Amino acid sequence: MASIRELSAASLLKIARASFSKISSLECFDLYVLNKFFDGGCFNLSGDEIKDVELAILLPASADKVGNRQFDHARKFLNLCDFLSSNAGNSIQRVVYYFSKALRERIDGETGATSSKARESREGELSHPDETIVSLNRALIACFLKLPFIQVTQFSGLQAIIENVASAKKVHFVDLAIRSGAQCTALMQALATRDECPIELLKITAVGTTSQTKMQATDLKDISEDIFELNDGEAVVIGSRTLLRHTLTQPDCLESIIRMLKNLNPWIVVVKEFEVNHTSPIFVERFSEALSFYTAFFYCHEDCMDRCDQNRRILEAAYLGQEIQNIVAAKDEDRIFRDMKIEAWRTNLVAKQFAPGNSCACYRNGQSLVVNLKETPILSLCDKGETYYCARVQFGMTKEVRKSSLQ
Repeated sequence: MASIRELSAASLLKIARASFSKISSLECFDLYVLNKFFDGGCFNLSGDEIKDVELAILLPASADKVGNRQFDHARKFLNLCDFLSSNAGNSIQRVVYYFSKALRERIDGETGATSSKARESREGELSHPDETIVSLNRALIACFLKLPFIQVTQFSGLQAIIENVASAKKVHFVDLAIRSGAQCTALMQALATRDECPIELLKITAVGTTSQTKMQATDLKDISEDIFELNDGEAVVIGSRTLLRHTLTQPDCLESIIRMLKNLNPWIVVVKEFEVNHTSPIFVERFSEALSFYTAFFYCHEDCMDRCDQNRRILEAAYLGQEIQNIVAAKDEDRIFRDMKIEAWRTNLVAKQFAPGNSCACYRNGQSLVVNLKETPILSLCDKGETYYCARVQFGMTKEVRKSSLQ
């Protein structure tokens, strides 16, 4: 576990970003120059923290060279990144490892240097996130149970549903991303133990598939309310977890989903999305946003799980690594992950139920809740009754919360 006395990875990254511009103009750069370049004394850093900042300086400098198509210079910086980073090291070393790997793949794609062996290797990998989620189901569940921001949003969304259907005897839960089904199990348990207004019927309709081919064949934008077999007296509940991030590559898909949801006339809609913007057409901006986001993600793993945890290694290598590769290296038409910030969500104060306590703090802001962990936004959750309310699952700072309507 990370020491609470250490600076967070996000803080070290900020220090690195303030310094990398000084070396971005250099063409020749080696380990000796790096060791002499950065003075950690003025930031009161430990020896290990100085090494992490030096490593973190190299990564945005490499991305800057890639963005300017100075590929030979970028490779020199990435050689140092590879030498100093590790997929088994601390959070900075691990995040640099995966981003460096993605930058190399982007260079290969831009220069046509990708070998046939490398192409065959990637073709054998899972190419759609839902396929990855299912294949890594046990490791993902084991990790998510230890991550406070995952637990906060899951149980907050569940609590919002329970409160909104308190008077309903028949509930129809439409899950747009069922995956492991854990949320369905929790909903069943909560409704079964309800003392007032006992539940008479719970119907669950799952949308989606684990096959990329079938997912493309059954396009989400073609789904209509007619397929859900609604009956009179059913309180319709909609759940969507990190699904909308995959709809932006399909024309009119998001608009079609929203129209379908409104036609279902639900009692409540609960939407969870990553609180980050990965849609910028400018490579360096998208890279910078992704680096901040995943650095916080990796640091949270460091803070909440043992470094030798095999499940964490599987999650980072096969899932987060795949996302980083897709965001950084893939061409626009091949990008699956296009996260956008959701400005509307409301939840209940539950974060204190989950350990470790030093990783997560909650603040009420009007009718919304802000969940803080270090300094980087991670997840957004929204629920819709008559209006949407906005807050952010966030690391270390409170953002403005405002109310808006989707009518």
